Amino acid sequence: MQLTSPRLRAALLAAASLTLVAAVLPPPTPLGIGDRLFPELGNPGYDVLSYDLSFTYKDNRSPLDAVTVIEARSLEPLERINLDFTHGTVASAEVNGEPARFESVGEDLVLTPARAVPASVPLRITVRHTSDPRGRGDGGWVPTEDGLAMANQADAAHRVFPCNDHPADKAWFTFRITAPTGLTAVANGVPVALPAARAGGATQWTYRTLHPMATELAQVSVGRSAVVHRTGPHGLPLRDVVPAADREKLEPWLKKTPGHVAWMEERVGRYPFENYGVLIAKATTGFELETQTLSLFEHGLFTGAGYPEWYVEAVMVHELAHQWFGDSVSPRTWSDLWVNEGHATWYEALYADGLGKYSLERRMREAYQRSDQWRAAGGPPAAPKASGPGEKIGLFRPVVYDGSALILYALRQEIGTAAFDRVQRRWVAEHRDGVAGTADFVRLASQEAGRDLAPFLHPWLYGAKTPPMPGHPEWSGSGAAGGKGTATGAATGGGAASDGGKTV
Repeated sequence: MQLTSPRLRAALLAAASLTLVAAVLPPPTPLGIGDRLFPELGNPGYDVLSYDLSFTYKDNRSPLDAVTVIEARSLEPLERINLDFTHGTVASAEVNGEPARFESVGEDLVLTPARAVPASVPLRITVRHTSDPRGRGDGGWVPTEDGLAMANQADAAHRVFPCNDHPADKAWFTFRITAPTGLTAVANGVPVALPAARAGGATQWTYRTLHPMATELAQVSVGRSAVVHRTGPHGLPLRDVVPAADREKLEPWLKKTPGHVAWMEERVGRYPFENYGVLIAKATTGFELETQTLSLFEHGLFTGAGYPEWYVEAVMVHELAHQWFGDSVSPRTWSDLWVNEGHATWYEALYADGLGKYSLERRMREAYQRSDQWRAAGGPPAAPKASGPGEKIGLFRPVVYDGSALILYALRQEIGTAAFDRVQRRWVAEHRDGVAGTADFVRLASQEAGRDLAPFLHPWLYGAKTPPMPGHPEWSGSGAAGGKGTATGAATGGGAASDGGKTV
């Protein structure tokens, strides 16, 4: 005789079901959605609707205890569910409330649910895991002097939490961060509860985004921080997060943001999110990053020697511009990166031009001189070469910055300033909170020009050589190798091209 409780009987049946499923399925393999530059990034078969992420922080040398809850919808029948995840240890996984087998294959976490998931049904995935900030410089968690921040671009969010790590699958996020009392935790979006005391001298902070977000744009910071609030245009809440000890020292920079937002809104329309601010971290990253609503900046950009004020402001505008171009409108594929970076560089250069420090025409002329070299090294703007092994930000080459802003300059020369400005405004209005790609941009530009611009834009986007610049027959691509075609070069007299400071 075998006596079992109903709960034990259900557990035994679930275990038997898992064993049966595992016996008939082939070995799990890493999957991807076929992105040309990151072929194993993203996962087919489901659409993520939201992430609920819980992190318990101890110090920046210890793995964080974490729980990731994903609400999704199946797009096809799923016997297995692939998530992107690495650099953490999984303790358990559930699919729709039932235990699921889990295996790590490559950089995928592969779940085998107790029963196959039909198409077009809600999907709730819960993974209990750790999130390890130690011993790597390839993105994800970034240790700071007093805590952690996040830098997930382009393919590093899955080094922090299980996810569908591709910008084409945007979702809403909730963050619950528990940290020792005395530290401040911040994340994208808005606080949804007051900081709450927890056992053991800890405090929990909760934030939620009010717009969908790509995984690469997630931001969580823990440290001895001051949170500075002010108001921007039309009452926009502004929130800056800075080292508490440097609050007053950084104020001259922080108070510039309302003017920067107003400047951008004059050109492309209303700011697209619930709030904005800068997160200044005492860390060495080699770049600044447009994490949604809370752009990440290195402390040294504002306090180090060698950067003139106009250049730092232009960098700030670059990351702000990304909130429209790259964050609100996310790339359909990583080959569409030129749209994000080309536009952010364009407004960075336009802002510097307005300050009378580095004219737009000079910058574009210098970029034109170097464009063929950049295309040879990194591929054409809309078909960039993939990163080399171990080069996580190798995709961010000069050709996707000034080389892509050059396309926008050529477009404005071709269709005129009025039509060009309409293209910019329509792009961010019509694709707000969505994804869009190169073909969408060509189509919209053609509509505003009143003619098919594909024959004009295709060589600029995909050509090995830079086409002639409209209105500037005297411009030559055989210019001197010296001199810089970026604001970084103009500010420092040399160095690598940058994404508003992103050294690549």
